[in-house]
Amino acid sequence: MEYLVGVAVVAVLVSVPAIVLWRVMRGRRELGTSPAERATFETLHTASLAGPPLRAGLTADGAERASRHLRALLGSAAVAITDSERLLVYDGAGDDHHADVAFEHAEATLQDGRTQVLTIECDLLECPIRQAVVVPLTTDDRVVGALAAYGQSASAGLVRAAQEVAGWVDSQLELAELDRSRTLLMEAEVRALRAQISPHFIYNSLTTIASFVRTDPERARELLLEFADFTRYSFRRHGEFTTLAEELRSIDRYLILERARFGDQLQVTLRIAPEVLPVAVPFLCLQPLVENAVRHGLESRNGVGRITIIAEDAGAECRISVEDDGLGMDPDRLRRILAGDVAPKGGVGLANVDERLRHVYGDDYGLSVETGAGAGTKVNIRLPKYHPGVSAR
Repeated sequence: MEYLVGVAVVAVLVSVPAIVLWRVMRGRRELGTSPAERATFETLHTASLAGPPLRAGLTADGAERASRHLRALLGSAAVAITDSERLLVYDGAGDDHHADVAFEHAEATLQDGRTQVLTIECDLLECPIRQAVVVPLTTDDRVVGALAAYGQSASAGLVRAAQEVAGWVDSQLELAELDRSRTLLMEAEVRALRAQISPHFIYNSLTTIASFVRTDPERARELLLEFADFTRYSFRRHGEFTTLAEELRSIDRYLILERARFGDQLQVTLRIAPEVLPVAVPFLCLQPLVENAVRHGLESRNGVGRITIIAEDAGAECRISVEDDGLGMDPDRLRRILAGDVAPKGGVGLANVDERLRHVYGDDYGLSVETGAGAGTKVNIRLPKYHPGVSAR
């Protein structure tokens, strides 16, 4: 019965270490009592407090903020955390005379990746630090640091506890690596999107501006300022997210430049609910859709082309659509483009935007496209107004 309850506790936190069981069960024979239950939840709470600082990676600040919680989990007199090159933190008894040599205690473990049990020599009779258990911290099978638990003795229970806590720390560091990889992926996707948008648009915009230099210099100046503001926004280097208001402002600059090029042949209707303007959205998630509407919807057709952009408040969601009355496309080809099976001819980021939306919000929030040959195209987006980790700040 004790074992089964302990396993259940570990499962709750996904990688809360077996030390949970060791700490809770030490000196207790029944988990059904209220004191035992309180101890269980206290241990789980302590583990949850230690996790977030480590999600930033193995840094001095994160190690310092997590160390006292890890020491509480281990029940040790002191703990030390190192990376592969230096001591990050020493927390607990003996910090005035053992901290200076704590990295030396970890060196053998850093070199061979094995758990070490050390006898600590100390001339102070009242010092509780007599032995240490040093265990490796690993990420992707590489030793990236060490965790040391200090106390009067290195019992088998403390060795096991230190190994389990180190394993849990490893899982937090791996999550940190995943977060970093996710950020790098998002940045790479935005760079790829910029590469798709920029050459075509820059060439056409500068050609249009040049055409006004002699005939209407003031118009050329205004368009050049709009072009500068648009490119400044598109090539900014900070933030994965922006507000819908900022994204729409950039789209307005883009359309000013395109209307200068197409004249009365391009008509644009916007219907935007004020309530959704502050909603955080992935950077450059709408502009590619509008450029697609102009390039593929209007450039190859005769007569007036119309684009309609709608953003509506839908309770917990924001619903956005970009529609053109242009040439449309074969739905099967569209499916293959979104699946990445074929590259669109001169296409601008539909698959990129779809992938980024699904990456951020989940598969329920990708693009929904209505189109057909000769029937125009309507691209629909649903976005939650609030989502963990999504902020325009």
